[in-house]
Amino acid sequence: KLYTEFYDSVSSYLGSFHRDLAIILKCMAQVHHDKSQYRDAGSLYYESLQTTNAALGELHPEVASTLNKIGNMYYENSDFDAAINAYEEGLTVERAVLQSDHQNIVVTLTNIAQSHKHKRNHAAALERYSEAYNLQRTVLGATNPKVAVTLSNVAQVSCRLGHFTRALDAYQEVLQIRRDAHGDNHVDVAATLNSIGLVLFRQGYHKLAIESFEESLRVRRLCLGDQHRDVAVVLYNIATTHLEQGDEDKAMACYAETLRVERSTLGNDHRDLVVTLQYIGQVFRQRGELDVSLEYFAEVLRIERLHHGNNSPVVARLLNKMGNIYLQKADVSNMMECFAEATR
Repeated sequence: KLYTEFYDSVSSYLGSFHRDLAIILKCMAQVHHDKSQYRDAGSLYYESLQTTNAALGELHPEVASTLNKIGNMYYENSDFDAAINAYEEGLTVERAVLQSDHQNIVVTLTNIAQSHKHKRNHAAALERYSEAYNLQRTVLGATNPKVAVTLSNVAQVSCRLGHFTRALDAYQEVLQIRRDAHGDNHVDVAATLNSIGLVLFRQGYHKLAIESFEESLRVRRLCLGDQHRDVAVVLYNIATTHLEQGDEDKAMACYAETLRVERSTLGNDHRDLVVTLQYIGQVFRQRGELDVSLEYFAEVLRIERLHHGNNSPVVARLLNKMGNIYLQKADVSNMMECFAEATR
């Protein structure tokens, strides 16, 4: 309200197209943006953009700033196509008016890459992340921790594209930068070791993956304590790798520890428990311990009903799975009950 009154007062003597009015309009837009009132925010951002173009011309840093604000608004509202259009337009202005290695260009390139990544357009994301990385490396030097963040994004997208060698090389470089900057016992080092383990897992190098995961686990426990969600994540990765190797006993021990940490940090009703519970239930099923398996799947069913309700396809699929386990047990009554409920 105060911004509106101020805008009306200022516009009466400055006219409709003045730089100060554009700033006020952008501030008004930001208030709506912060409240997730995207329609009102967008209207005011575009009015600010029009005013800035009229007052300063289309090629001005203020124009790029407003376009990036618009991009951020669309990004937060998950309208990634509109976000990319705004960011790309802002990038064009920045490249016209700023030095080629300006930090704002790095930020905009990263924003574009992030939007493409959310769209699962990983090739386009990799292109923009790589541009941002090359600029940062030139300006900040190859060993700057900020460079490691962007290079980590390059590695992640490369992995999703199946470029595992490139991803591993990039993560190894990130690991070296972070160890040089922070020492061996830092959460960023642990995160990178976990990422390296995931790439090695996807390449089929399970023994090396476990070594990387276990080093990550050691650092995370040292930095975060035993009862932390990130500890549960790497325990889960170790368990899954052991299972892939066919070592069910080690896998189950790690899954059990994962579940204990998840319960401690997230409570008994969080959906992150579902995946761990299902893996444990499935291993017991494979071992022929069907009653124990059903206990775990019953807990999964309880959590899924809590989050999705009784009429969700997720619940129906789970009831079908439990029905098949009852079929293995030759428990016809419970089997029919599960199947009947699944079809409702």
